[in-house]
Amino acid sequence: QVQLVESGGGLVQAGDSLRLSCAASGRAFSGSTMGWFRQAPGKEREFVAAIPWSGGFTYYADSVKGRFTISRDKAKNTVDLQMNSLKPEDTAVYYCAAGWALTAPCDDMNDYAYWGRGTQVTVSS
Repeated sequence: QVQLVESGGGLVQAGDSLRLSCAASGRAFSGSTMGWFRQAPGKEREFVAAIPWSGGFTYYADSVKGRFTISRDKAKNTVDLQMNSLKPEDTAVYYCAAGWALTAPCDDMNDYAYWGRGTQVTVSS
């Protein structure tokens, strides 16, 4: 059974950095695409970033481009999201997701088959 477990969320101030991690287990993830999404109170879940498990291309929402970096560690089976220059509008629950046979830019949440439970990120002004 696939499990995705997020960690690293917390309360930070605007301008600070935070690193989220997603531990993936339960099946081979080769051929998959790993994504990060977020959902703020009263808003729909939105795409943040994605990376193929094989590496190479990365995809970002315009709102986080240049501030966030997604990476994966095959040996540890983890996918991280480094978040710099955080803004209050980045406040949300952040979710890790996994999907197969996705096409670029991998930003459609309906294409992802597995989801973690999320980790809260709160950025104060």
